[in-house]
Amino acid sequence: MTAMGQALKGLKVIEVGGYAAGPWIGKVLANYGATVIHIEARDRPDGFRLQYPPYKDGKKGINRSGCFSYFNDSKYAVTIDVKKPGGLKLARRLSDWADVLVENMRAGVIDRIGLGYQELKKTNPGLIFLSTCNMGQTGPRAATGGFGSQLSALAGFCGLTGEAGGSPQLLYGPYIDFVAALVGTPLILAALDRRRRTGEGSHIDVAQYECGAFFLAGLFYDYHANGKIVERNANVDPVAAPHNAYPCKDEEWIAASCWNDGEFKRLAEAAGHPQWAKDKRFKDPGGRRENAAALDELIGRWTAGQTADALVDTLQGAGVGAYKVNTCADLFTDPQLTHRKTWRVRKHPEIDYQAHYFPGFDLSEQPGDVTAPAPLLAQDNQLVFREFLGLSEEEYLELEENGVF
Repeated sequence: MTAMGQALKGLKVIEVGGYAAGPWIGKVLANYGATVIHIEARDRPDGFRLQYPPYKDGKKGINRSGCFSYFNDSKYAVTIDVKKPGGLKLARRLSDWADVLVENMRAGVIDRIGLGYQELKKTNPGLIFLSTCNMGQTGPRAATGGFGSQLSALAGFCGLTGEAGGSPQLLYGPYIDFVAALVGTPLILAALDRRRRTGEGSHIDVAQYECGAFFLAGLFYDYHANGKIVERNANVDPVAAPHNAYPCKDEEWIAASCWNDGEFKRLAEAAGHPQWAKDKRFKDPGGRRENAAALDELIGRWTAGQTADALVDTLQGAGVGAYKVNTCADLFTDPQLTHRKTWRVRKHPEIDYQAHYFPGFDLSEQPGDVTAPAPLLAQDNQLVFREFLGLSEEEYLELEENGVF
């Protein structure tokens, strides 16, 4: 861990759950100095450890998951089986020690375990308890499960993605989990500020479904004000024209758009075809949208013979919005991300060197950092339970014999 003074130093956080939304909240807090303890059970580890590739060298292993590592850097890891003698009592002792508990189980599960907010606040009334699951803690769908791809569909994203008249396109992965996590993190900070003023804890209920829905605000307005249901329509935009992705050399692509006649004129001149802006088919945005296929073909012919980087430089220099369509590999060498230190490389005991993502903001006086690679399963049992909680050697050995760890 780092010796650098950080903004959240001294904040004690425990995580109960796994996968994406809950652990990403803990990761962000840990990157700014919070002591974050990720709790698992040996026979029920975090699902990212064994259920989701990629793995180091393609070999599945409890400590070889790049996905788990990506979501859990800078944390401590312990194992507790609450069903074994003394396990629940140990978990309660840890919750009494904590300032914040983050859980992302299905609604009602943590209550059945015996670690629900109403129970924990009896002995830790100042606890900030954040629950984040697909649907939230209440409502007719609260108990239903699912993963990111299904949640994006329910929240309206997939129905808007794809070709007109074609099938909806799934957005793979925990897209809305990230959105919910970056809503949940400042809510925790607000609750901590409230506790500092009032001494009271809080139970925060973050429904990932609702966090995704607010991205469609403009479409909601169009429906309520105009009765219009927006449908998927490939890359067509109601204002910008052209608005598409265009092929370049070496199987690369750029995304480019023009939002007014002036921008389109500059694009035509940059392409060496000023006559495009004088063509009656393309004289205004409506005409360009109506004749989009013809216009896209012309632009695509121009872009196909050049590299994406050269085209971006040309169009940006002309005042036209354009960027390269990056691959994952491109992102690790992108000069902008490099300059802003987005990737922090740390060496993991089994995965070796890995580039970890640092949140897209920082603090000037107390900057954050990726302070350590993701922990191995149960890596910190001795440290957390003996030093942080103060268990005696006898207590620890008894719990170990009971199979709690």
